Amino acid sequence: MENKIAIITGADGDMGMEETRAVAKAGYYTIMACYCPAKAQDKCEKLKKETGNKNIEVIGIDLANLQTVRNFADTIKERFGKVHLLMNNAGTLETGQHFTVDGLERTISVNYVGPYLLTRLLIPLMQEGARIVNMASMVYSMGRLNFPHFFERGCKGCFMRIWPYSNSKLAITLFTMELARRVKKFGITVNAVDPGIVNTGIIRMQMFFDPLTDLVFRPIIRTPLQGADTAIHLLLDNDVQGQTGTFNRSRKIINLGKKYTEHPKMQELWERTEKIVQPFMA
Repeated sequence: MENKIAIITGADGDMGMEETRAVAKAGYYTIMACYCPAKAQDKCEKLKKETGNKNIEVIGIDLANLQTVRNFADTIKERFGKVHLLMNNAGTLETGQHFTVDGLERTISVNYVGPYLLTRLLIPLMQEGARIVNMASMVYSMGRLNFPHFFERGCKGCFMRIWPYSNSKLAITLFTMELARRVKKFGITVNAVDPGIVNTGIIRMQMFFDPLTDLVFRPIIRTPLQGADTAIHLLLDNDVQGQTGTFNRSRKIINLGKKYTEHPKMQELWERTEKIVQPFMA
């Protein structure tokens, strides 16, 4: 039987491991797209044993370096020529203001521009029935798109790490809505998911108030499997086949309203992002 190809970015992270395990158990040839391939290899071998699926492998990608995103996509095209599932799971919440080799604020690159480029490069390898799921967050509602600060500094004004993160999650949400419209005619679905507050390293602020943050979040915190559950549902379950352009939480569609589905800067965001990734598209 012909292999179906699934790609999960950040697959060696807490939620990424759960997503990888699920698609591997479902029989997909599973690509773990990871920032540190050597460190991810042990987890890959563990998943092979747990799932009984020997067709799991690690391929390196750095979403803060757009050339590596292009290199990854070229490898997928040359070796497989097709993609059936794409889970844009990887994310970061930077402890300070850092910049990439492409001149982007790092949170914006990892959480938005890198996944945007990867998705755009892989879409030509997808056919009807392919599914794309983007990891968003409830903090999209705090996001603002102030150009060009969004790309260059992550936010306008004084840097606080929550602002670039929120801005990046608004951007990936708007990208989901716009891309879903553009590829619907091809039978490709695109959806966003909010995992909730999950017990992963990303919630640690590395600040003096961490103990208080932990105390507030602890009663409502989710395990990585609980956080990944809705993403896995959107990737694999039959009852969501054909569902597209939606924002999901706890396996339910959340109505974002026209404020987001028809966001006044959605088209500008697309056009500005296209200019940034264009050198890597040719």
